[in-house]
Amino acid sequence: MRKGFDGLSGLVRDGLQKDPLSGDVFIFFNKRRSQVKLLLWERDGFSMYYKRLEQGTYELPLSTSSELKSSELMLILQGISLKSVRRRKRFYLNENNFDTSSQTSFVNG
Repeated sequence: MRKGFDGLSGLVRDGLQKDPLSGDVFIFFNKRRSQVKLLLWERDGFSMYYKRLEQGTYELPLSTSSELKSSELMLILQGISLKSVRRRKRFYLNENNFDTSSQTSFVNG
C-alpha cells in the first residue's frame, strides 16, 4: 500500500495489461484486506481514494471476473456481505440488446 499514483498506474498498465487512462476504477486491497485504494483517471488527472479500516476486513467478491458493478463496490466499501445480498431482477444493457442482424433497415428515397 506504499504505491502512489504513478506506481499504481504502472501496475495497471504492466501487471493487468489495462489502460489506466480508460476511466475505469482500479481497486487495490492490501494482503490483510484492511486497506483499499481506488485509482481513477478523470479528464485532467488521477484521483485516488484510500481507506484504512480500524476494525474488520473487506470482503472480496465471489466471482472470478475482474470486473465489478458500481453497486457491488459500494457494498464492499460499506462492509455489507455480498453473500447475503439478494438481488431483484433488473434490465441490464449489453451488446445483445442492439443486435442489428435481425432488424430491418429502412432506406429513405
